[in-house]
Amino acid sequence: MFALPLGDNAQLRPLEPWQAPEFLAHIDRARPNVDPWIPWATLSTDLASATAVLQRYADNQARDTARIYGIWLESTLVGGVMFTSFEAAAGVCEVGCWLEAAGQGRGLVTAASRALIDWAFLERGMSRVEWWAAVGNTRSSEAARRLGMTLDGVLRQRYPYRGVRHDKEIWSVLRDEWPTAPGPAVRG
Repeated sequence: MFALPLGDNAQLRPLEPWQAPEFLAHIDRARPNVDPWIPWATLSTDLASATAVLQRYADNQARDTARIYGIWLESTLVGGVMFTSFEAAAGVCEVGCWLEAAGQGRGLVTAASRALIDWAFLERGMSRVEWWAAVGNTRSSEAARRLGMTLDGVLRQRYPYRGVRHDKEIWSVLRDEWPTAPGPAVRG
């Protein structure tokens, strides 16, 4: 297993099904910050459902269609980043993130997301990386902006949440726009 240093006593590491108890405890702490923005967080309410989320990502990683990584701050899981979709043949993927309050304001999401985007462009040859954010999720939109992404537009009433349809912003960065910096990258 790898651990990529993010600074500030933080690491980016794979998040796997065997870590479900730690993941569930983290999601319980993070729930006020991630609900309703992260659909699987709403569904991770017990050990079985938390394990199922992580197993789904493990299965998708095996199919090369998604991946999930945790952000640990001083040995405590405080958030993560993921490829919510990864379409290698099309050269397009989507990066997402979540964070509990204890990890905020440290640049962890930006550093971890940069590592994923570097890997997508430099190792996998992707052409486009997207970032989808619910309209109203200003922290997510600000993260996309910090990453140098462009707001492509808004998909109106894109997804239902608790009986109400919500709009989604679509942000993106293209391979030739990404400032490739030397340094460590996430390993598959």
